[in-house]
Amino acid sequence: MSLRQRQKGVALIELGITIVVLVTIVFGITEFGRAIYQYNTLAKATRDAVRYLSTKAPGDATAIAEARCFAVFGNPACTGSPLASGLTTAMVAVCDASSCAATHQSQGSAPVINLVTVTIGGASNPYTFNSIVQFVVPSFAFGSISASMRQVL
Repeated sequence: MSLRQRQKGVALIELGITIVVLVTIVFGITEFGRAIYQYNTLAKATRDAVRYLSTKAPGDATAIAEARCFAVFGNPACTGSPLASGLTTAMVAVCDASSCAATHQSQGSAPVINLVTVTIGGASNPYTFNSIVQFVVPSFAFGSISASMRQVL
């Protein structure tokens, strides 16, 4: 039996092994890309909501509700589909000088500086990234995504 006859089919087996590894790598890269894209979407939505609230007075319930809608839907009317799959207004927390006075309002002789913080997710109500390819990248929860700005006096 010649060397050529003993090598028949070896290339096909090598291709099969290599294809499995390459497809797994491609799916992994794709899923991590989707996760980074969703995280970036949530971070931008948080910044948009806090920017909106920075122009409103502390404790304005209507403005807080509209900011939650900004964070979830991208508009103050809560219309359309959520910016990220599974995102709800219950996952959005707002902290300003009226609700978190100890941390968001400066005390002392200097002029008062109010802060407003919008947070998506967190320990109590995290946002979960749902992976399409569970065997490569399992679903996982993002940590809290927050942004703070100075609020009008």
